[in-house]
Amino acid sequence: MAKKLYVGGLSYDTTDKTLKEKFAEAGTVETETVIMDRMSGSSKVFGFVEMGTEEEAQKAIEMFNGKELDG
Repeated sequence: MAKKLYVGGLSYDTTDKTLKEKFAEAGTVETETVIMDRMSGSSKVFGFVEMGTEEEAQKAIEMFNGKELDG
């Protein structure tokens, strides 16, 4: 069963593609979304990643919790 993770504190430069590439290091990424502001079109600096399994989600948490992505 897939597990959705909240990813906060992202850089304004982080895209869906970079989010997916990074989290793919922990396993299968089912979906990835950087939340965008409708008015300005810029990132709201958070997003969601849905990992393929609970184990992959836990691995992603262990690998990336407290780490920087895109500065």
